[in-house]
Amino acid sequence: MMSDLLLAYSEAHTTPEPPVLAGLNRETHLSQVYPQMLSGHLQGALLRMFCQMIRPERVLEIGTFTGYSAIAMGLGMTSPPAFAGMPSPGTLAGMPSPGALAGMPSPGALAGMPSPRTLAGMPSPPTPLPQERGGVLLHTVEVNRELEDGIRKFIHEAGLEDRIVLHIGEALEIIPLLNEVWDLVFIDADKPNYLNYYNMVLPLIRPGGFIIADNVLWDGKVTGDPAKMDKDTRGIVEFNKFVHQDERVENLILPVRDGLMVIRKI
Repeated sequence: MMSDLLLAYSEAHTTPEPPVLAGLNRETHLSQVYPQMLSGHLQGALLRMFCQMIRPERVLEIGTFTGYSAIAMGLGMTSPPAFAGMPSPGTLAGMPSPGALAGMPSPGALAGMPSPRTLAGMPSPPTPLPQERGGVLLHTVEVNRELEDGIRKFIHEAGLEDRIVLHIGEALEIIPLLNEVWDLVFIDADKPNYLNYYNMVLPLIRPGGFIIADNVLWDGKVTGDPAKMDKDTRGIVEFNKFVHQDERVENLILPVRDGLMVIRKI
């Protein structure tokens, strides 16, 4: 495990927290009994960078706590090119659009015209949700309803309401209702259920997608006497062993903070 001195050095030489995360970090330490459950600066930066590297469109987080990791990942997610204001392939190639070739006005020229629905006196359809538009989306599930207001407050301050969807309740009941194929799943919830979460989400992850599980070293307790392990430690040990022997995935433990297991679905 990393010493406090090395941790401080690492954080000092890591890109600083965005102001919204620094504020959330501070408020969590002032208001929560177990603020160490927060992902924090170093791990948050790593999660954000993972999202910047693999560019997931659908992310699931199991265990929101006060929202630090959800916001960190949300800040690292970017929309697919077609939704990021990029020019079309034809424009990139210097080619006129098919409409221009056919002598038709461009979509921009038509933008000021009323729609057929308007001409017919029909109301316009509602603005599509992010998932209907094809934009990136992060679903995060938290069991503790008392944390909801604070989580929503910081999601708003981060400007990520259209990117992060908060669910309050039991993850094992909520996840089957989401009807998504996941690019990335972050597990940071009750330890005895880690293996249950893993078995539930793995079939829902696209080939080549990732699971990241937090606390897999559990303050070093995973190397202790099995006869003396509490249920949380046993849950982590069983999870680590099962994943390591699972031929459907490849895995890596990073000794960052309390240990991160990075799992790639083959």
